[in-house]
Amino acid sequence: MVFSSHIFLLYFLPLFLLLYFLVPARWRNGVLLVASIVFYAWGAPDFVLILLASTVANYYVVRWMHRAARPGMKRMWCALAIVLCLGLLAYFKYANFFVENVNALLAAFGLGTMAWTKVLLPIGISFFSFQSVTYVVDVYRGVNKPMGRLTDYVLYIIMFPQLIAGPIVRYTEIADQITAQRRLRWGECLQGFYRFVIGLSKKVLVADVIGRTVDVALGGDIAAMDMGTAWVTIIAYTMQLYFDFSGYSDMAIGLGRMMGFRFPENFDNPYTSASISEFWRRWHITLGAFMRNYLYIPLGGNRRGRGRTYLNLWLVFLLSGLWHGASWNFVLWGAYHGCFLVLERLLGIDKQHRGWRIAPTFVILLVGWAIFRIEDLPTCWLFVKRLFSFDLGGFALAEHPQYYVTLLVALAFAFVTLLPVGKRVERWVFYTQYNGRQHVAVWVVACLMLFFCLGALTATDFSPFIYFRF
Repeated sequence: MVFSSHIFLLYFLPLFLLLYFLVPARWRNGVLLVASIVFYAWGAPDFVLILLASTVANYYVVRWMHRAARPGMKRMWCALAIVLCLGLLAYFKYANFFVENVNALLAAFGLGTMAWTKVLLPIGISFFSFQSVTYVVDVYRGVNKPMGRLTDYVLYIIMFPQLIAGPIVRYTEIADQITAQRRLRWGECLQGFYRFVIGLSKKVLVADVIGRTVDVALGGDIAAMDMGTAWVTIIAYTMQLYFDFSGYSDMAIGLGRMMGFRFPENFDNPYTSASISEFWRRWHITLGAFMRNYLYIPLGGNRRGRGRTYLNLWLVFLLSGLWHGASWNFVLWGAYHGCFLVLERLLGIDKQHRGWRIAPTFVILLVGWAIFRIEDLPTCWLFVKRLFSFDLGGFALAEHPQYYVTLLVALAFAFVTLLPVGKRVERWVFYTQYNGRQHVAVWVVACLMLFFCLGALTATDFSPFIYFRF
């Protein structure tokens, strides 16, 4: 089940909210837990038992770790818990990739290949695996004690608003919110609804519209693509990816707020960044925080000299690329960003005047998104060459004029939203304490936007969020 579907918007969500608001406060966690299990089982019935079993096992291993008297036993239980968290991720996400590459190597030497039945990837496994790691490590470090009740921990891991594609919520950020009896304030619930609708609009009215044109362009003959079409295509994909993923984050944060939770922000106008370092402080903020706290710092961070700092930075982003997908283009994309981060440290670019750096940073990001989008490396290289071919012929998309109006409208909305004025409007909608008249006005606008989204969903095919595959 996805947020941008009729089954979720017209049936699941209204029924869930009705029950959630009607039951006593002490029962709300139970309603949310059952709803989250149903939500996940609807889209991945074959994996819901694996998710629940691994979560229960991890809960008890962490409790044994916390009770261990000797440091050696504590480390042993911690290692076992980490293996439980990441072992499933390694198997389901990377086993196919590993076997395919081993078979390719064996074939190159004229040897027989390994027999293998492909493993299906459970949706959301990357996100709930990382949340499990934050719980294990924070308890091991003494930041928090383990949760007292199994149901509270299972709820933390599989809470449906952020289960599939984040934000990655650290245990320390939400533990008190789960264990307390949350008070529902109608003003905050309404603002959560407004944010949910804005996120849905980003996905359905902008990202999906742009995405159809991107699919048409990249589904054609890239070798014959002129330079103009190549740049329009990759700019369009850049906007599609942002509005798809930030739209999901807005929907997740909005849903959480409607239930009395405060999830961390995940985006902060990233395409106005003046360096790759700044971009990664603004893009997928919760993943960046996870990589810093649970990978970069344990590797030594910047405490072991400049050379080790650069190596740690590059390794973190190489692994970040691999986290995004089991394919060589994601590894290359991570290494690409890691190289620019190291280069910026070497040249001290992040400390220089930012005005002139926004445009070149954006170009670097565009090339990176081409690597991210096109999994076949020869095709990806061909597309990057078309970006710098200086072939100024007519746009190849001219044979698809029906896409131009919707594409131009969507891109115009995208750029306006990313400008400072768009950010100010967004912040006003998200955080203003409205009076009664303002609530009525914004509620009417949100309902109209929801109506348009439902109409757009009726007229289009199923379109999952891009980050569901990760």
